[in-house]
Amino acid sequence: MASQTGDEPTPLFEINPNLDRQSLAAQFARDGRIQVRDVLTQRTALEIARILSTETPWGLSWQAGANGPHHLRAGDMAKLGPGDGPAMAQAIGKAIQGTEYAFAYTAYPILDAYLEKWHPGSPLELLLEHINDDPFLALLRDVTGIAELVKADAQATLYRPGQFLSLHSDSHKEEGWRVAYVLNFTTTEWRPDWGGYLMFFDEDGDIEAGYKPRFNSLNLFAVPRWHAVSYVPQFAPTARYAITGWARDR
Repeated sequence: MASQTGDEPTPLFEINPNLDRQSLAAQFARDGRIQVRDVLTQRTALEIARILSTETPWGLSWQAGANGPHHLRAGDMAKLGPGDGPAMAQAIGKAIQGTEYAFAYTAYPILDAYLEKWHPGSPLELLLEHINDDPFLALLRDVTGIAELVKADAQATLYRPGQFLSLHSDSHKEEGWRVAYVLNFTTTEWRPDWGGYLMFFDEDGDIEAGYKPRFNSLNLFAVPRWHAVSYVPQFAPTARYAITGWARDR
């Protein structure tokens, strides 16, 4: 499948044929996590980055302790009253200042949009189909060694200044979650000072590893595992684009 730009279609999702899958599998087997660099061909990665930056109707996902999770679609954002934004920010701030789980990030839930036919035929629907096609799933099986992976969900995420995902550990075994993935599409060279890192923590709260949101990289990690996306500070001049989800065995 391809995305039409100009006179000729641009391939939408091509796996880099030069990946050393055996070496990647050995690293994942050792650590239970990995960042695969240059996972797609360059033209594919640039086309997806363009779609995310220019053709995605972004909404907002947020949760503040037991309040949520919520997702506001792009149209819902325009309907917010003058006091709604500050009240939401206050609830999130109160939760994260204590011991509760919280997050706030810009998002487009690709799977929900696909199933509910928000934008039929959009490039994001084609991306979801590619994510569930054998070239990508075969790569996940080869790297993780989990032969039972049969499908994946997806959401587009955009972490702007002031947004974050607090510490948590995905489980959802009843839904067949086995591996979390993050496909990164931020084209600006990312500074560590700008936050937005996928961080892994041990049981004592110490950082085990942190993955830079490097353009055209694929983060994979077995779940459950303690992780977070670090806060993007107000001085960050750009935002962190990605497609994220879980690969499942059912």
